[in-house]
Amino acid sequence: MTLRYDTVSFLSDYGRTDEFVGVVHSVLRSLAPEARVIDITHDIAPYDVRAGALTLVRAAEYLAPGVVIAVVDPTVGTTRRAIAVEIGDGSSVLLGPDNGLLAPVVNACGGPDRIVEITSSEVVFEGRSGTFDGRDVFAPAAAFLCNGGDLAELGPSVDPNSLLPAMVPIPREEEGRLHAEALWVDRYGNVQLNVEPEVLHSVVDGPGETVRLVFEGGARHARIVSTFAELERGEFGLLVDSFGLYAIVQDRVSAADGLGVATASAIAIERLDSTEPPSVVTSVELGVRRT
Repeated sequence: MTLRYDTVSFLSDYGRTDEFVGVVHSVLRSLAPEARVIDITHDIAPYDVRAGALTLVRAAEYLAPGVVIAVVDPTVGTTRRAIAVEIGDGSSVLLGPDNGLLAPVVNACGGPDRIVEITSSEVVFEGRSGTFDGRDVFAPAAAFLCNGGDLAELGPSVDPNSLLPAMVPIPREEEGRLHAEALWVDRYGNVQLNVEPEVLHSVVDGPGETVRLVFEGGARHARIVSTFAELERGEFGLLVDSFGLYAIVQDRVSAADGLGVATASAIAIERLDSTEPPSVVTSVELGVRRT
């Protein structure tokens, strides 16, 4: 059964300085004037496929059913495939490069129903620069679907097992220390970790406990809390954020700046020795066990 979609959700690393986002909007408006376009974000760091993939996963549960255009595409113009992935029994279709950007959200949504490579000369804009697939490939394909076009008409089927996976880090426990990674630093300076509550609580007790954060160049104490307001001025906390992962936070201050960490920084969490005085900064090296 062919569906007609009325919503296009759009994510990219295009930024707002240049005309790229506006041009994609205009192509969609011209080809599918009844479709509504929702901007998820266009401030993914340039070329950061992993950040784009993680952002899409965080947003997915709350996106309106329809077509999703996701473009973070450092290898645009090469042999990498432009793909359309149907999910949710046809409730949505994801359009983007096959470079790991779509794989995490496809897995989070229960896997693909169908995948095709977008190659149809009847749909895409041919003979253009080859470096702006948001305009020339993904926007026309999205409009085609919004106008009731069949996914199969976009191009040949793709084996789901050939979808390029994303490199998403998994935390690991080693000798009582949980080795984690900063997935994302938001505009407030909160540092989201790749740590779910059950994973952290396999190493430490939980709410109210003070733990040690170990990072390049030092270590800090952090208290496991439920709200920002529980923290004293200058105190670091570990809090389950709105996406269900632990984040390092401070109350109304940037925790990232306070620790000197950024996205992809390695951060370890370990139980605090009860004899250790609070709020010390010590020089340590990740992966080296203290005796």
